[in-house]
Amino acid sequence: MGCDKSREYIIIGAGGHASVIADILLSSGCVVKGFLDDNVAVGTFVLGGSVLGTVDSCSSYPECLFVIGVGDNCTRQSIARAYPLDYGVAIHPSAVLGRDVKIGCGSAIMAGCVINPRTTLGEHCIVNTSASVDHDCRIGDYVHISPGAALGGVVTVGSRTHVAIGACIRNVINVCDDVVVGAGAVVVKDITEPGTYAGVPARRIR
Repeated sequence: MGCDKSREYIIIGAGGHASVIADILLSSGCVVKGFLDDNVAVGTFVLGGSVLGTVDSCSSYPECLFVIGVGDNCTRQSIARAYPLDYGVAIHPSAVLGRDVKIGCGSAIMAGCVINPRTTLGEHCIVNTSASVDHDCRIGDYVHISPGAALGGVVTVGSRTHVAIGACIRNVINVCDDVVVGAGAVVVKDITEPGTYAGVPARRIR
């Protein structure tokens, strides 16, 4: 598990999140060949490499691994479904991964994260800076767990859910698909309806 040093990486996106992905790969001793972005000029230097072209040009690089450097969950899903590429993972060397942790393709694990044993992370997920995911969690595809967020043990998080900065989810909780858990919120009971939840304890606000 971890970054593949035997192949070059291309990052889809050229914004701030893409820069963080590049930093993870470079810190892991990998080579960033460049970036693909529809809205940034070719040749623009980002971090460790330059913009090579639009996203549609991805087929020109069959030898590379790809990571989608976009923070928005639905946008990552749209790109991944539109472009079925060879997606790698980006795991910062300072992240702590327990035994029998499974990381889906395209996912990014940022600096200072802790993911404890027997947790499964879906495809194209983000576990952001210093987030903590305890044992036996099940995280769906295209989930974003933001900086400083904490999940207790045996938590299930549905696809495309965003757990915002500093939010906490108590152990043995199920959160359905398409939920936003607001910054600093504390989830103490199952969330079974999509929507935005905020407060202590967390309640649906829209």
